[in-house]
Amino acid sequence: MIYPITLSLDGTWQLRPADTFRQGFYPLDDTAWLEQDLPAHWQQHPLLESYAGKVVYRKRFTCEGLRAEGRGLSLNDAAPAAQPSVLSPRYWLRLNGIFYWSQPYFNGVDLGRHEGYFAAQEHEITPWVAVENTLLIEVECPEERDKRGKRMIAGVFSHWDALDPATNPGGIWLPVELIATGPTRIKQLLLHTQTISDATAELRYRVDLDAAVAGDFTLRWILTPKNFAGEIQVIEQRRALAAGRQELVGLLDVRDPQLWWTHDLGHPSCYTISLAVTQAGAISDEHAVTFGIRRFEMHKSIAYLNGVRLFIKGNNYAPGDTRIAAMTGERYMNDMRLVQECHMNMLRVHAHVDHPLFYDAANMAGILLWQDFPLQWLYRREVLPEARRQVGHMVRQLYNHPALAIWCMHNEPLYVVDTKDESWHTRLRTYASVLLWNWNRNVLDTQLKRLTEQADRTRPVVRSSGEYSVPGLREGTDAHFYYGWYMTYGPLRRWESVVRRLPNTLRFATEFGTQSFPNLESSVRFMDPDIAKIDWDHLIARHQFQANVMEHWLNWRASRSLAELVALTQDYQSAINRYYIDRLRFHKYRPTGGIIPFLFHDPNPAVLWSIVDYWRVPKRSYAAMRLAFSPQYLFTLLNRDHYLPGVAIDLPIYVVNDAQRATSVELTARLIGPNDAELAAVERTLTLPADCMAMEIERLRLTPDTPGAYRLALALRPDDGEGIAQEYDIIVK
Repeated sequence: MIYPITLSLDGTWQLRPADTFRQGFYPLDDTAWLEQDLPAHWQQHPLLESYAGKVVYRKRFTCEGLRAEGRGLSLNDAAPAAQPSVLSPRYWLRLNGIFYWSQPYFNGVDLGRHEGYFAAQEHEITPWVAVENTLLIEVECPEERDKRGKRMIAGVFSHWDALDPATNPGGIWLPVELIATGPTRIKQLLLHTQTISDATAELRYRVDLDAAVAGDFTLRWILTPKNFAGEIQVIEQRRALAAGRQELVGLLDVRDPQLWWTHDLGHPSCYTISLAVTQAGAISDEHAVTFGIRRFEMHKSIAYLNGVRLFIKGNNYAPGDTRIAAMTGERYMNDMRLVQECHMNMLRVHAHVDHPLFYDAANMAGILLWQDFPLQWLYRREVLPEARRQVGHMVRQLYNHPALAIWCMHNEPLYVVDTKDESWHTRLRTYASVLLWNWNRNVLDTQLKRLTEQADRTRPVVRSSGEYSVPGLREGTDAHFYYGWYMTYGPLRRWESVVRRLPNTLRFATEFGTQSFPNLESSVRFMDPDIAKIDWDHLIARHQFQANVMEHWLNWRASRSLAELVALTQDYQSAINRYYIDRLRFHKYRPTGGIIPFLFHDPNPAVLWSIVDYWRVPKRSYAAMRLAFSPQYLFTLLNRDHYLPGVAIDLPIYVVNDAQRATSVELTARLIGPNDAELAAVERTLTLPADCMAMEIERLRLTPDTPGAYRLALALRPDDGEGIAQEYDIIVK
């Protein structure tokens, strides 16, 4: 016999809402039940579009699908013998993902209550498997009503300003499987790179086995190149195992290792590494993972991949879709293509664990991942034991992915209920939660960081995202900059005085940006094309539009058409993003190690901080960010929003190269007056060092004698790449 054999239980299920659960006892007739194809969220059913709470799922099925030809598998109602033979099959029920609490009953047997939406649960059901079976699952996913003390570890899915608040993620959102194995089950396989040389790489493995009988076993490893041409390597190891749960550790030597790189450094070479446990001449179980040979390190917030220094440029990644069960591998690969084309090499998985297909896509695309644990803003103290348990699940579940580079325990553990609320009372409570002792940050996150560091010694761990570096108080982590959007932060230029006083806040930026409307063709899919008829209250309530915040900075209500409003908001968003990116690129490695704006895409039709909308149509602000993230980049820094006539203005011209090779470029800078007359021009040809920091290559001086809008037009043409051109407005009044 050859195991494992998997029977998918996806497809049509019965379901029914419930006020209370009945410990597995429900009407046998079918008339009281709805039907839905799973995996899915229950709100995807047309009769449950606004439902939150409790739902019971039921599936009746036969095990005929496990009788694979030539495998001789037989099922009956009898329990296995007390001393199983080496050929005795075992059966496992695997529930890969359920929002949020679940209690499965298999043929009436209670398998135990489970908490957590992303952590797979597996139950041995060998004694109860029959030809005809019934699986019933009680699922609960209520609304989090106390936003200051949440209980569910669901991150952005239960509290966020970038998801439709009327949605509820409840349901069986990942596949359900019945798996037949031999007497030994591979419960878990963890791999990491121990050493790398030109000739070999040494991989350390940890294998968690569940053996029904003791005996001699063979571990058969097969290392197969997944996305490159190379040798298939087979390694066999003989071991003696005791009965019961046990962990095996050891080393694998890989010949001629092909390394995993980000797409901007090289090829993301991936292997399929499969492990088969063989006993008595038959395969008892087999498990395969995608793996990449690589080393990732952070030193003073600067990244090194396989020993090569790497400047991080990326974005925050929301759930691929509010209805995350609807995501597909093709949709994720399209997202990765847009990420690559925008010159990004990292995504921050923002306060959630995404679909398994997302991580596969990142591995193959060569995109690093900063992975948040699903904690968003404040939680009650009772969550600590469950958070400790689930953080271990997250680490083990995602451990093997080469794309995964950084763990983070919590996003912004500070007082937030509604980000649109900018009252002074709310601001003071927020400031206090940042500056004073905070249980979420100082106890919860500190413990989770310690546990994660113990479970994974190969990756850096961030306690919480958004901790400012405050001398004498704390070192800080990464920084969030919403100057120019939230009044809690203040006007844009205030950022410069803050970073002068707190220079360590420049080390790694993981949030900044502003909201903008999607392109016109996408906006009209969820709002009236006539701006006079748009239901603004509906956009605020259901599509995340922060109208009062935008009004601080833009007279958006004066827009005469929806197209004008789209252009106004995207232009402002582009300007704010360029402001931050220019200054952070100026500080490249001095001390900035990474730039991760907020937000990449809309998870539902919305007015958000995104540069790509829900339908994956790039905004104009996507093109602006693509330019600002160009590998070779030419820019200036203006120290004022406007200037006085007759006062000299210095215009430094900077250039930076992120490529790992020296690059020859042609540069031009043209100073243009209000009447379009050219006032000065500079042309230079030079070779930029590989991965260089920002260099000043020229300085122009303008002494305007009349008010008006002057322009500095910059252009850069590398000898073997894509050129860029952009302008900076110099307002004199």
